[in-house]
Amino acid sequence: MRYTEERYISLLTDFGFKRIFGTNPNKDLLIDFLNSLFDGEQVVKDVTFLNSEHVGDVRADRKAIFDVYCENEKGEKFIVEMQNASQKYFKDRSLYYATFPIREQAQKGEVWNYELKHVYVVALLNYDMTDSAFAQDTINHDVGLLDKRTHRVFNDKLTFKYVEIAKFKKSIEELKTNYDKWIYVLQNLSRLDRQPRYLQTEVFSRLFNQAEIARFSKTELREYEDSLKAYRDMKNSLDNAEEKGLAKGLAKGRAEGLVEGRAEGLAEGKKDKAVEIAKKLLEMDMPIDAIMKATGLSQEEITKL
Repeated sequence: MRYTEERYISLLTDFGFKRIFGTNPNKDLLIDFLNSLFDGEQVVKDVTFLNSEHVGDVRADRKAIFDVYCENEKGEKFIVEMQNASQKYFKDRSLYYATFPIREQAQKGEVWNYELKHVYVVALLNYDMTDSAFAQDTINHDVGLLDKRTHRVFNDKLTFKYVEIAKFKKSIEELKTNYDKWIYVLQNLSRLDRQPRYLQTEVFSRLFNQAEIARFSKTELREYEDSLKAYRDMKNSLDNAEEKGLAKGLAKGRAEGLVEGRAEGLAEGKKDKAVEIAKKLLEMDMPIDAIMKATGLSQEEITKL
């Protein structure tokens, strides 16, 4: 059974995201995207892809698997993640991820002076993060180490970029910047049946060429369809959970006369559906880390299923 009749892959799937942004033949696409995001703050000229799977100091430590992990020509490290499902401790997870490229810079011996290269964590969020620290008039949130009183940068070696792509509402006719175009493509590539005139540049022509499903080998097509099915199952289940949670919360609120009932019911419904999704993904032999990322459940919750 085929799960797609689209012309182009979805960049929201694990396969699609890593094919376009995580492979050496397409590194020019990642460079262009990063430069559009940093908008002059950082100019990337070249990248080298690094091992995306990490463990702690001993093999028994918790593993971290990045979607894309690379360094630029100056040795600065970039972790780029696509996050499709809300996760309770996602900020903690992104902070934990940042510790790996920091620690691996440690030099053996007694002469190292602890000077670090910059580490960037770029998180593309396909949901509303709704964090109280974020400005509400932008989807692009820039987080660093500041003095709380002066709001001046204390150390510029660690930067988090959180991009709430789910909140991007511009139509294709409203796209002005290269950054706008990339966010639009992240959201909508699989819905397009041709390369629009608004995206007629060399880099986007490369993107559409690489994303065309008809060019895939049989193995690539099978891998993509498995990835697409997992993504659709997850999104459908989360959407159903939200609807059921809303109904449950409203009923609870009416019965108890509490406004909080709606929120509680919604949370309970999402948790139930997350468990259902996790069970399906376990049946597909997906890695625990990938299931944690897709559902927001902890490793302990998943191993108990």
